[in-house]
Amino acid sequence: MKYTVSIEIALPLERVAQLLADPAHLPKWLRGLVLHEPLSGTHGQVGTTSRVVFQIGNQKIEGTETITRREPVDLHEIPSGSVVHFDREIVGEGMWNAVRDRLTEAGPQTTLWESESEYRFSGLLMRLTGLLMPGAFRKQSLQHMQDFKAFAEQGQDVRNAKD
Repeated sequence: MKYTVSIEIALPLERVAQLLADPAHLPKWLRGLVLHEPLSGTHGQVGTTSRVVFQIGNQKIEGTETITRREPVDLHEIPSGSVVHFDREIVGEGMWNAVRDRLTEAGPQTTLWESESEYRFSGLLMRLTGLLMPGAFRKQSLQHMQDFKAFAEQGQDVRNAKD
């Protein structure tokens, strides 16, 4: 299953990239995040692996995230017209997920965030989930992007949100 979602954020590209890459901000906008701890490497750098745990409803989902691409490596003074890439793979029980995030300038003070997700499932239960609920995955990805936008533009924290 593959899909792409996108959102415009009313901040310059460099600022959006810095906020998105900062691990201290993850709990503020990544709804359902219980744990994100590096197992090897430095957070956000290519090759780094981290243990990630999400709580979605009554279900806890755990996996290992590997950063597969980050360009540019230095997120300070990104040249105009640049594209910022953050790619990662997450492997969990019965699931493999690749996320390819692209940030581009949509205007002098606006950034377009495009996120392409690909899922592969194994095991009967996970395959059924993927077949019966593909819209739920897209909806969750878009929710994370909307939460990031609210955090970045207005300082809203999902930990204070009423679901």
